[in-house]
Amino acid sequence: MSGTPEGFTYRRRKNGDVELLHHGRPAAVLRGAAAARFLIDVGSGDPQELMARITGNYRRGNERTAKNHPRNHRR
Repeated sequence: MSGTPEGFTYRRRKNGDVELLHHGRPAAVLRGAAAARFLIDVGSGDPQELMARITGNYRRGNERTAKNHPRNHRR
């Protein structure tokens, strides 16, 4: 499941903030330490899960249940 996030993108603003977009629409803005931590984590983990968790879409269950589905386990 790791790799390119589906539907999620982010952009860095000139002032250092990070804006998360879901299907091109603003979903969250991270500032300061949260923005810096996001930029570290997005490159080292599962960006789909990270962005879904931050924007609140994680609680709907799609990423949580899909992560444990047999087809998503690496063999």
